[in-house]
Amino acid sequence: MPYNANENELEILKLWDEKKIFEKSILERPENKPYVFYDGPPFATGLPHYGHLVGTVMKDVVPRYWTMKGYRVERKWGWDCHGLPVENIIEKDLGLKSKKEIDELGIEKFNEACRSTVMTYAEEWKKTIHRIGRFVDMENDYKTMDIDFMESVWWVFKELWNKDLIYEGKKAMHVCPHCVTPLSNFEVTQGYKDIKDLSATAKFRVIDESFKEKLGLGGRELYILAWTTTPWTLPGNVLLAVGKDIDYVAVKGEHNYYIVAKERVSDVFQSKDKEEYVLVSTMKGEELVGIKYEPLFSYFADTENAFRVVTGEFVTTENGTGIVHIAPAFGDDDYKLGQEQNVGWVQHVEMNGQFTADVLDFVGQEVKPKDDHTKTDVEIIKW
Repeated sequence: MPYNANENELEILKLWDEKKIFEKSILERPENKPYVFYDGPPFATGLPHYGHLVGTVMKDVVPRYWTMKGYRVERKWGWDCHGLPVENIIEKDLGLKSKKEIDELGIEKFNEACRSTVMTYAEEWKKTIHRIGRFVDMENDYKTMDIDFMESVWWVFKELWNKDLIYEGKKAMHVCPHCVTPLSNFEVTQGYKDIKDLSATAKFRVIDESFKEKLGLGGRELYILAWTTTPWTLPGNVLLAVGKDIDYVAVKGEHNYYIVAKERVSDVFQSKDKEEYVLVSTMKGEELVGIKYEPLFSYFADTENAFRVVTGEFVTTENGTGIVHIAPAFGDDDYKLGQEQNVGWVQHVEMNGQFTADVLDFVGQEVKPKDDHTKTDVEIIKW
């Protein structure tokens, strides 16, 4: 009779259940020899998929190994009941299209709707986890929405606070304009799409006359060219970053002079006849440090320690102009550099994805409209 893997596995599972093998594997190990295994809980708002199964097999192998080494390894299943997955489901079910509508409905009613839905697929999960043979206690599970669990998290935070381990700071994070909330890395991957975006090269007018005189350009217009794929961040520009050891050149164009990385000249001026631009002088990036320039937009012109050239280790000549425009509120490298340079804080976009009231000419506009994600970028470029 041919071997039937499915029947054989079911027989083994039946034996394990009847003999309570999992329970015995714990009870027969000494209480004073524990191996603590923390298992990040899944959402129960959807059926388990391949990614869950790969992870759960790993989470089964490790405790089994330490159990065979003689340790008492208690394994309690958990459910993650908070977060956007269940909230998105309820918003769709109730026809809610914005955070404002959620507030009008009432947070209490919204939360209750989430609670009633969050365990929808729990039984399907139990069947799947049991079928793949994982040893874990799913009958005495915990839920992150349990009062005891939430209070335990608050207690941990309080202990950290009491030990002076909590501080307030800022961090560049992905944001959901619809929910008006930061997104976890996991949430960012949900429905992630590659889209075609546009880029722009912005010219920043140098107002440092001493530097221009040094190049023999006194009285001439000199611009620093910086390339960006996020034109909507330009109103929040506060610095320009160059590579300390990168070679830069001053280039004479048709009417003005420009500074770009030497390696990028042919690409930056590719639409020009080579005879129409001339290399005036060459310098290292460190020689550009401290040069002052005029803000592209006047909204934050009084920002402390801003509108000057600095060095950044992340600057390369792989693309663009070899000069990076810095808006500290929008990117980890930008934020860290802004902190290092002690620049005043500028955040010109609200959590709802719209320009703040300070951005007078674009106030209230979405920086990335869903129906046309380049619309605002085009308006900024035209300005």
